[in-house]
Amino acid sequence: MEKLKISRAVLVEGKYDKMKLSEVLDAVIITTDGFAVFNNEQKKEMLRRIAEASGLVILTDSDPAGFVIRNKLKGILPKDKVINVYAPAIFGKEPRKREPSKAGIIGVEGIDAKVLAETFERYGVVCENSGNEPQRKAYTKLDLYEAGLSGQADSRRKRREYCEKNGLPQEMTANALLEAINLLGLEL
Repeated sequence: MEKLKISRAVLVEGKYDKMKLSEVLDAVIITTDGFAVFNNEQKKEMLRRIAEASGLVILTDSDPAGFVIRNKLKGILPKDKVINVYAPAIFGKEPRKREPSKAGIIGVEGIDAKVLAETFERYGVVCENSGNEPQRKAYTKLDLYEAGLSGQADSRRKRREYCEKNGLPQEMTANALLEAINLLGLEL
């Protein structure tokens, strides 16, 4: 199956959801880390900035916890920059879990890739690259290395300083920082 191109970043609950969507989408996928996002001011600010800069698609599980996360995000993010995509409520259990969830609904990680692709198409967030979008410099891992933000003895310290200066979470990995820089149109 060919991956669907999404021009906006996609926000999901956890790393297993992100891994599943990576099979389906050609997009930047960010995790909320469950409810942890609500205690992390830097991550909330980064999500606001990403939504403002390029838009944000929210996809949470269709269980009570997923709706709590989605509803709390509504108060944090600019409404006109967010598209809510709702995962189908499929009853069952994810293969990696011993027991079904409390609600008995499969999370994003357990939904078939084809069903997820159809869901994104149904919500109209799949895009064709028309060439009309403004072109920004897309930085690479080599650019981060040359700027001293990865692969060097003091890269972690330099990343923290860069993140602090640019209002990003200070504990970002080099890969996460690269995504944020490109999404927000920041300069190195």
